[in-house]
Amino acid sequence: MKPIIKLNRSIIPSCDFQSLEKLRRLIKETSDIEGLGAYKIGFELVLENGLNAVIEEIRRYTELPVIYDHQKAGTDIPEMGYRFIKSCNGVSAVILFPFAGISTETEWINSAKEHDMPVIIGGEMTHRGFLLSDGGFIDDNSPARIYEKAVELGVADFVVPGNKPDKIKFYREIIESECKKPVYYSPGFIEQGGSISESAKSAGERWHAIVGRAIYQQSDMHKAVKEIVKCFQNLSSSRK
Repeated sequence: MKPIIKLNRSIIPSCDFQSLEKLRRLIKETSDIEGLGAYKIGFELVLENGLNAVIEEIRRYTELPVIYDHQKAGTDIPEMGYRFIKSCNGVSAVILFPFAGISTETEWINSAKEHDMPVIIGGEMTHRGFLLSDGGFIDDNSPARIYEKAVELGVADFVVPGNKPDKIKFYREIIESECKKPVYYSPGFIEQGGSISESAKSAGERWHAIVGRAIYQQSDMHKAVKEIVKCFQNLSSSRK
């Protein structure tokens, strides 16, 4: 399967808002910036306006990939995987966090394969109180098991928490023991305390930073993206 994003490293603006007008402005102001890899759309835009309308709006201005993050898909019974993937027609890839167990993870990923839909699998979220050791509900070993199963099923794209660079290193070791060319995607920057430079060091050569409020809440979104892309370019230069 072809890579979701052509670039090895890029910025992905996260469109976590309801307004089609705001989406239009974001796409028009940023889609021509070199170093942008895709746009991530969330449930607010889709539930408010409909998936088809959102995709049509984006396609008026750019052919960049559109990643759908249902926040969080993959938490239902196994049989719903087919219905969910079928309903995502028009997007370039979907993000799944299969917390509902191994049967759900297996069935949803296999359903995506049947529909030639690329999937990006997440296992650990960025916020406090998520894992059991931090007062949450999810066993600390569960994210690793999710990633391991995804690799077994042929997945090569993974969401890892951008504000936890040590965890990125840990999950990379697990994933790369079996998957030779994985691609990582990380949310959790700036507003959630994540450092792009620190996460970039942990994530390797194929990594995409998902940035939301630090872009779409700015009055000049073009400038915001350019500054983040420049940070990426400086990091790449320092690695040479």
